[in-house]
Amino acid sequence: MEDEGTRGVRGTSADRVPGPAVPPPPSGPPRQPWPGQPAPGRPPAGEPGGPRPAPGEPPATPGAPWGVQPSAWTSPPPPPGPPPARPASQPPPVEQPSAGAPALDAWLRTPRPPQAPGVWRFGFTPRPAEQGEEVSDRSLLVGAVITLLSALLLWSLWRNGYLPYRLVPLKLFTPGEWWNPGTSGGPRTIEGSDALTVYEALLFGLLAYGCGRIGNFSELFRRHVVSRGQPFLALAAAVAAGLTQLLVWKETLPVVRPVLVLVAAVAGGEIYQSQTVVNVIYALIAAAVLYPFALLGRWRDLLAARKGAVTPAPADTASASSTVTSADQWPELRAAGWTDAADTLTAEVRTGRMNDVDVARLRHAWTQATRSPDRLAPLAEAVLRTGGAAALHPSGDRDLPRRTARHDVLTGQVRIGRCADDPHNPYARRSTGIALDPTLLGTSLLAVGPPGSGKSARLVRPVVEALGLRALAGQAAVLAVGGAGAPVGPDEAFDVVVRVGNPASAHDLDLYGGTTDPDEAAAVLAEGLVGDVGSLDSRRAATVLAQLLGPYRTAHGHFPSVPELRELLDGTPAALTALRAALETAGHQAMLRELEARTRQAGGPGDPAPALADRVALLDRPAFAGFFATGPDARPFALRSLGQYPLRVRVDLPERGHAEASRLLTRLLLAQFTAITAARTDTTLFVGLVLDDATHAVTAETVRGIRRLRSVNAGAVLTLRTVDDVPEALHTPLLGAVGCTAAFSGITTWDGKRFAEAWGKEWVETREVAQHTVFADQPFTRALHALRKLVTGKAVTTDAVTVRQVERERWSASELAYAVPAGHAVIRLTTVEGEHAPPLLVELGG
Repeated sequence: MEDEGTRGVRGTSADRVPGPAVPPPPSGPPRQPWPGQPAPGRPPAGEPGGPRPAPGEPPATPGAPWGVQPSAWTSPPPPPGPPPARPASQPPPVEQPSAGAPALDAWLRTPRPPQAPGVWRFGFTPRPAEQGEEVSDRSLLVGAVITLLSALLLWSLWRNGYLPYRLVPLKLFTPGEWWNPGTSGGPRTIEGSDALTVYEALLFGLLAYGCGRIGNFSELFRRHVVSRGQPFLALAAAVAAGLTQLLVWKETLPVVRPVLVLVAAVAGGEIYQSQTVVNVIYALIAAAVLYPFALLGRWRDLLAARKGAVTPAPADTASASSTVTSADQWPELRAAGWTDAADTLTAEVRTGRMNDVDVARLRHAWTQATRSPDRLAPLAEAVLRTGGAAALHPSGDRDLPRRTARHDVLTGQVRIGRCADDPHNPYARRSTGIALDPTLLGTSLLAVGPPGSGKSARLVRPVVEALGLRALAGQAAVLAVGGAGAPVGPDEAFDVVVRVGNPASAHDLDLYGGTTDPDEAAAVLAEGLVGDVGSLDSRRAATVLAQLLGPYRTAHGHFPSVPELRELLDGTPAALTALRAALETAGHQAMLRELEARTRQAGGPGDPAPALADRVALLDRPAFAGFFATGPDARPFALRSLGQYPLRVRVDLPERGHAEASRLLTRLLLAQFTAITAARTDTTLFVGLVLDDATHAVTAETVRGIRRLRSVNAGAVLTLRTVDDVPEALHTPLLGAVGCTAAFSGITTWDGKRFAEAWGKEWVETREVAQHTVFADQPFTRALHALRKLVTGKAVTTDAVTVRQVERERWSASELAYAVPAGHAVIRLTTVEGEHAPPLLVELGG
């Protein structure tokens, strides 16, 4: 779907950046198209409307693998010299954003702080610290009222002289002539009256403080006043301040007289002869009473907010302070002296002619160019000419046709859900986003769940999209394998689409992975053909295949096709005689010995050739006729290209009509992937394999290959309906080989037991509380218990608490089988550096 030249992005949140609003200018002459990419005005070969090459017709792009030339990535280098200036014909960058331009600059400036594995870093804000169990509103309110009434009663008793010995503390620290005789005698002199006034004020302050603490008035104020925000907070504080001022000046609260007495004691009574001094003292008292309420009501913040809304800060000052060192100014280019290129890209960002993929691609291209200084000038010149369209992916795409998940291309993260607010999850991780990135996928991921649990739509497709976006940024290559119609993305989101058994497919599949070494091809092919047969040794099967593949390639220059390989494995006399004659004619004695050894071993006990021939027969069907051709007229897709180019490849398997053949091909692709990625020398490109259904595809050799992926910057995502789809002997090795595991809702207790064992146990603190009701015998005690029950709503009990440290499973098998809600999964994540997160209950898509 196109909308004024922009690629649609699902959702309208600020962190989803739409495609460029203005089509980029041409970056140079047209590039050589990749196989399957149609030339302008011409449909691709094999597609509806496009012819499929007939046998004997040469391939579309001979001699150039995938048609990718170095010129497709960078423009021709300019002559050496200082950084190129902007051409005179090029207009200066427009600094004002156009209407409807995406907020890419804000997206660039959004913080992405480092976090624990799997935390969605885009705009992350930590969760507030955990608080204890809150008191109910009923208990809080009743307790505050009872405390206030008790304080008023105590103050009334004190003021009216009903409390004995109330003046004894004061008389101990003052002269005796100030007081009348006796413990209850009042003041005799004016000094005694003044001391009593100050004494009463101090006692009132202590009583008010104790009442506030015991009645928990601060929590009541926070919960029912502060939580409402402004302007309710300021208004409530103003009402309380007015009521307090009234009580102070009515002398109901002992404030004014004690202050006047203290001032007279310090400065002398003559100070009150001046009315101005008296007015100043009264003003200070009023201000001192208002100040606490001004702090509680946050009057200053409210006034500042109102003033800021009326008179905003100058735009130039605000923008300068916020963008001087921001990411949308391309500080890495400016620091290297390429100011013109940085200005061009800044204008592209602000005018909406770039998207998030462009930013990630150009940053990656700049990082790669800094490692080879001779590439900096061509890149800068390309930026000056084409802006955000520089260093394009060979396909010419700048975004995916459609996104179904939230992506942060700068960090490579794709959000798959959020942590549920569940006691199994640590408090700090609850409600935080969960995301996957190459540092996690590099340890490989195994997802197990029944059909309909969301593995494909909520895990596989987001991962394929994320790797596809990184491929457009030149940082990754992806191979997605699934059944025909699997929801892994539309055809437009891939560079190569292989539809096995479909005559309309523009590409065939190379059974040998693009290798020219017969031994390597034999080892991988044997793993794909009979790797799941426990009674056969895959090494013996590889030896049998090598004894046939080597002589055949030596004689014909290519490996045999499926029908020819089947005839050789069956030991057809005509096929073996023709191969022997070709070797004798060319004088290849070494290969003749290989062929003779195969002839001698044929038919012996334990010969794996018949089993290999039976498996090859699954591919020698009319539906696959000519699909696995290997001659000069063939046009297969070689998996080896994934390690060299940022390709996006999808392989559709015919699961419905040829289920066994699909499993064989899945096993073969997994074996080829692990072998090819382990053998590559340049590991700067992340290579990811996504198997939408890995049933009967995992073998002992591929498990060992999956362990090696993290050291070569590669990873695999495997999904299973149940762990029993893997041979029982491989259950433990497979769960130990992958660093990330996911148990979806609906798994059985048998699968849950395996995950619980793999995730291990943890030490937890358990508290056992035994409550015993307290029965009172005395009337006064019963009255106190009744009052406490009125306040708390609970009977008076005593608790016997037992605290122990015990070791428990993080998730038990029963909890995984029955306590995981629909649409959720329990996911454990590990990075390639060894950091790990505990198993987390994740709400998928949240």
